[in-house]
Amino acid sequence: MVTDAPARGACDARAATLEERARRALDGVVDPELDEPITDLGFVRSVRAHGDHRLTVHLRLPTSFCSPNFAYLMASDAKDALTALPGVAAVTVLLDDHHDSDLINRGLAADAGYRGTFGAEAQDSLDELRLVFRRKAHAAAMERALTALLRQDPALTEEALHGIVLGDLPESGATRALLRRREALGLGTALSDPAMVDDRGEAYPPGEIPLRLRFARSVRLSIDGNAHFCRGLLRTRYPDSAPDQAPRREDTTAPSHSSSERELTP
Repeated sequence: MVTDAPARGACDARAATLEERARRALDGVVDPELDEPITDLGFVRSVRAHGDHRLTVHLRLPTSFCSPNFAYLMASDAKDALTALPGVAAVTVLLDDHHDSDLINRGLAADAGYRGTFGAEAQDSLDELRLVFRRKAHAAAMERALTALLRQDPALTEEALHGIVLGDLPESGATRALLRRREALGLGTALSDPAMVDDRGEAYPPGEIPLRLRFARSVRLSIDGNAHFCRGLLRTRYPDSAPDQAPRREDTTAPSHSSSERELTP
């Protein structure tokens, strides 16, 4: 018994370390519609590391009828993120309590892919789905950052946003989030790039800025409203999920720096 204790303790330490690494990897998996990490939303039910370098993860969603393509995308992304971790031998991701749980879990286990899992029901590819929601996430992030700038400077008009470049934005969670969304779409992130652009990175004409900003605000309000609603549904369905939920990361602002110290990097 005494001889086995150190070995068992070392094994437990390795398992804990692997679980921590796994949770950090899952921080990068985002709900495409809500534009938030599944860890912050409370969608990760459990992470378990096994002694032979295997991981088992259980995911949960706010309802049993959440869109199957969103559910598969998140579960598949979770498996990909965990499989990429150094030292991981195998990964099992299980979606709990969903009307397509059995189908999705079988497809993930077989690495069948989205269309291999859903067959004729998979009309659109996941790449097309990602692009649609990345564009929405960019519009929402752009509105957050520019609205914050307008509030910070009452003399700044909406029309004047045409001349605002990324280097004019304050160092904040909202700015960093905007840069990440632009990078995901392949848009420019240089300090001299215009801040308010369309899905192709083209600046809007000055006369269109107020209308485009209002449209982006409607997209942001829709995303934020859905996120708030889904968080509440999850807590109702799983009362123990509340401690696992965290505020939106881009709503937190980093300490301010002088303009000479500022580096706008994703």
